[in-house]
Amino acid sequence: MQTSGELKDDKIIVKKPKDVGRLYNKSHFGKPLAGNKLQLDLLEGIFLLDDGKIRIFHDKNELDFQKLVKIAAQEIPEFEIKYLVFKDLRNRGHAIKLCDEDVGTAFYEFKQQFLVSVFSERDILDMKKTRDLIKNVKKNKKALWFGIVDEEGDITYYEVSLLDIKGTTKEHVFQKFPAVLLKDRVVVFDKETSKDLLEKEFFGKPFGEGLQLSLIEALYLTEKGFIIVQTADGKKISEEKLEKLINNLQPDIKLRLIVFKDLKERGLIVKTGFKFGAHFRAYAKKPDETHAEYLVHVVDKDFKSAWAEISRAVRLAHSVNKEIVFARIDNDKIDYIKFGRLRP
Repeated sequence: MQTSGELKDDKIIVKKPKDVGRLYNKSHFGKPLAGNKLQLDLLEGIFLLDDGKIRIFHDKNELDFQKLVKIAAQEIPEFEIKYLVFKDLRNRGHAIKLCDEDVGTAFYEFKQQFLVSVFSERDILDMKKTRDLIKNVKKNKKALWFGIVDEEGDITYYEVSLLDIKGTTKEHVFQKFPAVLLKDRVVVFDKETSKDLLEKEFFGKPFGEGLQLSLIEALYLTEKGFIIVQTADGKKISEEKLEKLINNLQPDIKLRLIVFKDLKERGLIVKTGFKFGAHFRAYAKKPDETHAEYLVHVVDKDFKSAWAEISRAVRLAHSVNKEIVFARIDNDKIDYIKFGRLRP
């Protein structure tokens, strides 16, 4: 026998004990009420109605799918994308339930293992709000999923988390050495010094018998007191002038350097991530032992982005067997926020 329910305000009440037991105990739909009744929200009602498992009445008149959808669209903010995600996850076997509006997420899983936030592809990702949401969810030891609905109704899922990124490479002390600035790279000509830099911490890339350093590597080594940078005609360049010259070439160098130094302190080998569309690629182990595990992109505290850009970054990282991590900087404090592709 088909289940029946009655629409009261924005809830659907199921009264028959047998129906209550089947819906709640077996499939975790609804919220039990006194008197062995069950209260369904509108998303659950529409899902069950669309699946042919319930008939819903209001003032003794039966509601069809269209009428109930119109009611729900007026009662539930962003109903259309929430329903698509709800239906998709339910069909995949996840017993998700609608959260209260002020929680910051759309759904929670019945066993409280994860929470789900829902977005349209036209929404804007706010990295600060994302960081805050991750931290709130983490307090309760739950995972956070993002479901992004595109204009055709297809859904992309990400698991979003804070990453305590770490590697195994120790920082070394190098003898002070000279190097020459050639516009947007710095060249070390001494053979032994070049060998030392490359073998111990994989700085630079071979250039003849020497080594070419990226600007951020040169700035980092200058701050450490290991390098004396000169012009091609032998004039010494002060650290302050070097930073100014590099800043003119790369205006976001200060933000990048904050993350570069932090990653080095965490034991990672850090190289450019340009060909992967990110600022850095980071290795937890030596590059001759493994591929880079992470692509790290540096953003400021107020960073916002269209979802298409995030989707592109995650897809590219996944295609080269890496994880995309956004390094969000707020007053020199860095949060590493990972977006991982998810197949629920």
